[in-house]
Amino acid sequence: MKKFDWIEHPSDIGFRAYGRDLAEAFENAALALFEIMVDTSKVDPKERRDVELAAEDELALLYDWLDRLIYFHDSENLVFSRFTAGIEKTRRELKLSAQVWGEKFDPAKHPERTAVKAVTYHLMEVGQGKDGTYVQAVVDI
Repeated sequence: MKKFDWIEHPSDIGFRAYGRDLAEAFENAALALFEIMVDTSKVDPKERRDVELAAEDELALLYDWLDRLIYFHDSENLVFSRFTAGIEKTRRELKLSAQVWGEKFDPAKHPERTAVKAVTYHLMEVGQGKDGTYVQAVVDI
């Protein structure tokens, strides 16, 4: 199964990420996000960050997940290449528990591709496909 595809957008960058379940689709969405910024194959998983989030629905959780990863990039100058996520549904909310691994951005090692300013709700989707779950997002560049 492919991890993600790029989607057409006139001014920003969008992607559709796939997974056997929602958690794996979230992991692949994170990978797509960092592929916009750098070549993730050159990012060593040296530092780990834990992420705990709760949201009222899948779209809000996807937004918060990608937003938190952008926060780590902007505030700590980190880029990531490895992601594990678990998502639990309760009566009231969805809870994400994840770990992400990467390292400090180094322009000599990680030639910068495109800077991501923010995640948006524009064209955001979560759905089921023939092979599992997909999530779609557009980021402001």
